[in-house]
Amino acid sequence: MAGVGARDVVMRSVEDASGQRCVDLILLGAGGWAFVECRRDPEDAHGWRRAGVPEGGFDDAAAALDAARGRVAWLAEEGTA
Repeated sequence: MAGVGARDVVMRSVEDASGQRCVDLILLGAGGWAFVECRRDPEDAHGWRRAGVPEGGFDDAAAALDAARGRVAWLAEEGTA
């Protein structure tokens, strides 16, 4: 997956306890789901930045979230739903 297109929509963001990292669950305009980890730095007014490229090809949001738990350490450690 090269990136998120114009018609892709973030349907859910799951933040860590610090509020400085999140995983976005993305409904792809072409069909299917993806996730991407993001971060924000308190000293930077820019806001959220992607920490990597979106990973897609999932049939639904639950499958994307399960895959994210397997690839994003803090998400699995915190047991965040």
